[in-house]
Amino acid sequence: MPVITTIEDLRVLAKKRVPRMFYDYADSGSWTESTYRANESDFQSIKLRQRVAVNMENRSTATQMIGQPVAMPVAIAPTGLTGMQHADGEILGARAAKKFGIPFTLSTMSICSIEDVAAGTDRHPFWFQLYVMKDRDFIERLIDRAKAANCSALVLTLDLQILGQRHKDLKNGLSAPPKPTLATILNLMTKPRWGLGMLGTKRHGFGNIVGHVKGVENMGSLSEWTAKQFDPGLNWGDVEWIKKRWGGKLILKGIQDVEDAKLAVNSGADALIVSNHGGRQLDGAESSIRALPQIVDTVGNRIEVHMDGGIRSGQDVLKARALGAKGTYIGRSFLYGLGAMGEEGVTKALQIIHRELDLTMAFCGHTNIETVDKGILLPGTYPVAAP
Repeated sequence: MPVITTIEDLRVLAKKRVPRMFYDYADSGSWTESTYRANESDFQSIKLRQRVAVNMENRSTATQMIGQPVAMPVAIAPTGLTGMQHADGEILGARAAKKFGIPFTLSTMSICSIEDVAAGTDRHPFWFQLYVMKDRDFIERLIDRAKAANCSALVLTLDLQILGQRHKDLKNGLSAPPKPTLATILNLMTKPRWGLGMLGTKRHGFGNIVGHVKGVENMGSLSEWTAKQFDPGLNWGDVEWIKKRWGGKLILKGIQDVEDAKLAVNSGADALIVSNHGGRQLDGAESSIRALPQIVDTVGNRIEVHMDGGIRSGQDVLKARALGAKGTYIGRSFLYGLGAMGEEGVTKALQIIHRELDLTMAFCGHTNIETVDKGILLPGTYPVAAP
């Protein structure tokens, strides 16, 4: 076993252990992948100010996200097909998050169902991410199931009314059900560790959908249903309806524009996530970290602003916090850990990010995450809100 010290180490190991079609699904963006790459690289140009002779004792990264205590300003992002990175992946991720003291967000398009995750974590509160489908009866029942499972926040994704084109998925035959090519079948045969895990679980389909929609009883009928269900007509009136139906904490995911941020405030949501869907939707869109300051400057005093996209280290978390994000989300960093080593890998990813966050915060002269602001950044190296 190689020594794991960074998220990149976990990525390399996950690439070896996860079948190509599922690894590529997680580790890719749409079209030319320029936004996917910018999400990560734009963090690198932001430079930190090192301070010395500061008392670095008694450090704390603890804070709150939407009023809920968290061990650090990080949540696990909702990611589709997580249970194909590793058998029972959503349950393992939720367990690791519970032990670490951060939120886990379950995707509508998960392999393990809401009920599976609730049972697998002894009904510990987790967050549920909702895609709006045309079948409103199904959406109402999905919201009710999230309530029944003790979910403590609903994350409503607004930027997937239609699907961005992801070339790797098309080439790998990734669909529902999968249509693998000869190359992907041969690749599957080289992943015995993954295969044994999958043989040991009954969870192979979209657990929140199969068996919960009339006429969708298997992966074949699911493909036809999902192709027609993502709702291109989604609008702010639907957000109001969902907020009322849910009745609890609501987070809006997929905000990249100041005008949409203002509408998010008017919707009465508790938080918004500055996000471009990990570069998987509109290629050529601005990176999340560059979009963040303008949105914080415009609405940050009226709604809690979070962000995701490109976070591969605790330093990235600290930089986002310095630019006004009250919380951040990790998607790929979590999936790399899961694909590499299951629950142990997720825990390792969280430990890596936390240690980097803690040490970097200290080097920048702070012992409490609540006091971190733009003062830790070198002027001229970070994006600023336009006048």
